[in-house]
Amino acid sequence: MYSLLRAALMDRNSEHGEAGAPFAASPSSWLARLQLRFAKSQQRTILAAREHSGPLVVQKALYPEGDGICHAVIVHPPGGIAGGDQLQLHVQMDDGAHALLTTPGAGKWYKANGLTASQSLQFAVAEDALLEWLPQETILFDAAQVQMLARIELAGTARYAGWEVMCLGRRAAAERFKAGCWQQRIEIFRAGEMIWGDYADVRGDDPLLLSPVGMNGRSVVGRLVIAAGSTPPDILARCREVAGSSDDLFAVSALPEILVATYLGDNAEAVRKYFERLWAILRPWYANVAAQRPRIWNT
Repeated sequence: MYSLLRAALMDRNSEHGEAGAPFAASPSSWLARLQLRFAKSQQRTILAAREHSGPLVVQKALYPEGDGICHAVIVHPPGGIAGGDQLQLHVQMDDGAHALLTTPGAGKWYKANGLTASQSLQFAVAEDALLEWLPQETILFDAAQVQMLARIELAGTARYAGWEVMCLGRRAAAERFKAGCWQQRIEIFRAGEMIWGDYADVRGDDPLLLSPVGMNGRSVVGRLVIAAGSTPPDILARCREVAGSSDDLFAVSALPEILVATYLGDNAEAVRKYFERLWAILRPWYANVAAQRPRIWNT
């Protein structure tokens, strides 16, 4: 299922330009930038540097799992992104550091009113470091125009775990994604070589939203990606035994250096629960620690 969805979206991208080409700049009504650097000091991961401009900040460093893992909550105080807004998050992980980043609630992208909003994630992870990017769901309102870029650069022994849950329209309000667009580019590099890429170009009322090789009528798509080397066969087998909701579509694929889980459904909570069950299996493998939910997820 994952390969069909990915191939269909990449074909759509070819109609609008090269999949790997940078997104065109859009007018900006509000630029928000946050730069973070995490470092290892003795046995403790510390938030060594932070710099922000505009409404994008990080709460204080938290240590619910002990000194070795720094939790940080990324906060966008306005609570929603309007047409023309730009969000930029840059994270540097120094040698041996381990950080888990999340968000306090769902991200909301509003109707564009003719302007494109954008999000840029730039993550650089040094030797023996681990970055976990586990935000809560993103809701794209009908007629939103959104461009998202994520570039993850890993050193030779670095590890990365990330997920996303995208809701196209507000199903609870009987709203469908009838207008606007969602463009996305995710690329992961190791030692300068790209090891995985995923590209999407979804338009409101696009036939792909109903097609079996696209969204298949679902309004929520989720993806979990682990970059930690070859997945052990027993870990992969256990992940494939995890079931989602009976009416939804889900799959787990193992590539030479990447594990990918994809989920199609209509309920963001169901997607999150599925990913958390996988995370409980995967984290002891790639991080050597058990999965522990950030407290912010309970609020």
